[in-house]
Amino acid sequence: MDGVQWVALVVVVVATVVGVGIFARGATTITRTVRIGRSAPGRWRPVGPRARRLVAEVLGHGRFQHRPVVKAAHWVVMLSFPLLFLTLLTGYGQVIDPGFTLPLVGHLWPLEWAIEAFAWASLLGIAALFVLRLRLRPRGEDARRSRFFGSNQAQAYFVEATVAAVVLAVIALRALEHARGGQSAWHFPLTAWLAPSWDQGTLETAIVVVATVKIVVSMSWFVVVGLQPTMGVAWHRFLAIVNVYARREPDGRPALGPLQPITTQHGPVDLEGLEDLPDDARLGVGAIEDFTWKGLLDFSTCTECGRCQDQCPAWATDKPLSPKLVTLALRDHAAATAPYLRAADESHAGLDLIGGGVIDPDALWACTTCGACVQQCPVDIEHVDAIVDMRRYQVLMESAFPKELGGAFTKLERQGNPWGLPARARLDWAKGLEFDVPVVGADVESADDVEYLFWVGCAGAYEDRAKRTTRAVAELLHTAGVSFAVLGDGEGCTGDPARRAGNELLYQMLASANVEVLNEVGARRIVVTCAHCFNTIAREYPQLGGRYEVLHHTELLNTLVADGRLRPAPQEATSVTYHDPCYLGRHNEIYSPPRELLDSLPGVTVAEMPRNREQSFCCGAGGARMWMEESIGTRISTTRATEAIGTGADVVATACPFCTVMLSDGVAAAAAATDVVGVPEVTDIALLLLDRVREAETSA
Repeated sequence: MDGVQWVALVVVVVATVVGVGIFARGATTITRTVRIGRSAPGRWRPVGPRARRLVAEVLGHGRFQHRPVVKAAHWVVMLSFPLLFLTLLTGYGQVIDPGFTLPLVGHLWPLEWAIEAFAWASLLGIAALFVLRLRLRPRGEDARRSRFFGSNQAQAYFVEATVAAVVLAVIALRALEHARGGQSAWHFPLTAWLAPSWDQGTLETAIVVVATVKIVVSMSWFVVVGLQPTMGVAWHRFLAIVNVYARREPDGRPALGPLQPITTQHGPVDLEGLEDLPDDARLGVGAIEDFTWKGLLDFSTCTECGRCQDQCPAWATDKPLSPKLVTLALRDHAAATAPYLRAADESHAGLDLIGGGVIDPDALWACTTCGACVQQCPVDIEHVDAIVDMRRYQVLMESAFPKELGGAFTKLERQGNPWGLPARARLDWAKGLEFDVPVVGADVESADDVEYLFWVGCAGAYEDRAKRTTRAVAELLHTAGVSFAVLGDGEGCTGDPARRAGNELLYQMLASANVEVLNEVGARRIVVTCAHCFNTIAREYPQLGGRYEVLHHTELLNTLVADGRLRPAPQEATSVTYHDPCYLGRHNEIYSPPRELLDSLPGVTVAEMPRNREQSFCCGAGGARMWMEESIGTRISTTRATEAIGTGADVVATACPFCTVMLSDGVAAAAAATDVVGVPEVTDIALLLLDRVREAETSA
């Protein structure tokens, strides 16, 4: 070994000891922070399905849909990390012996080809990501529109620069290795052309220097990252593996649909066990230590990519809520307070999240729980669960919630519906129909006596626009010869508004009563017109022992048309744009049946809005926002209605009564603001079908 090698060896050893040591300390800090959280049962098993989904998610990059360039670039950079790690190990040997190669695999040509291919691909990939970040960087008055607004850009550029430096070093080393001799160009398919014509001594010195630089750059990355445990843009490459594995749904679905039952530090809570709770029990999340360890891991895993922020309807309409910024605030707060909480023996000494200024109350209550953030997140962060858990604490422990919700809660408690109307009026929608609507317990003994129990829902029973949909569905079922019955005044609110607003105990009271009724009448197959009722009965009632086959009315009607039991007649050409309800589409992945039903209507042409299916924009009613004033920024419904008007469609088709109400108001507001003439009609798909079925019957 010459003098250069001795100096290089000392530098490499010191850099490695410092780098690995500091990185290990950072990893320990994150682990200790995550461990202050509550338990999260069921996150490790079943091992097989979780492991398979993890591999599929990592290799398939399924959460990068609609972003092909980013997907390809991130994919090669991600896979180059473990593959090019072999070149890091080789570099340590090259500091001592420039001709060093790894035993057994050092001259294995398939591995050498893969290393060179991924090195070049990673260089191109990281360049593409760097350019993309520059193009999308926050700037001027439009800074808020960038998905990187609020992200730490300097950290991201550092990570990208490190990757670029490492892959350039790999490429340079491969070229120098070929120039030094010993292997044919076959082993250097993509770097042989770069080989310099230097003498042997210069080549060996260059190999030592480049290998040292490569190691020092890598260890510098370890030092910077280790000193900043909140540097999610770097740590996610390790934490995302655990976070994706421990996702809420083992089958790989995003954490949407049902909310998780409420828990305390002592375990799950239901109505029966409420009185037995100890005095120190805390319902929901009021301090950082009230989150589960998975919630805290979520925050540490955030890459700050801003995809959630880019899709959030609240942020897009100038509300203070950004799912990314909420996540980052919780991450930084957890990192800052975790040492003190551990020192206090986890005695709940943490700062109150809402009252303490960590999370803006306006941001907390701006969420529509549409799930766009969860659906877009590439590392499976469960934003909606975190927000609802914080709402639960505010409602159940602090009685701190928007004043409009107080009235809704009271109406739900006293009348069993958020409109506050009497149960005896639940069948008023059926008055004037040319056929009788049977009621379970009065006209039929049980739900087993009919094909379907028709769950009308509160909107379908009390709201005028929704009642038209209810009547239409009933008439269509009658026309198709489908036997059905309703519960009449035996039906109560499913509890969706209460649960999304954080009033979990009120939800359990309403839901338990409904499950008891449904089980008593022998309900097996249920059809609903409300996307929120659909989600609650199909996905949440199983938590309370209510398991039923639940169909949305667009699914059933689509089947009836396909089977020829409903025959729509041609009408004049009509352009229709369809709005995906969040709780039907994104939460339950029902996108095709409504569109197939529209396609089956003669004369109807579907014009999609720019944001549709998984990327559909919310109407603004979810998360109990239907019952709250929208006084900050632009109304979400107006923004969505403007998109609908922009398609030039004659009709905006909906499949949820909440969407119908919100978009009807939104279209009116958007038209008034822009002086548009001939605004589209907002109506449920069932009404479009009914018009054509009636015409077919008249023609016959």
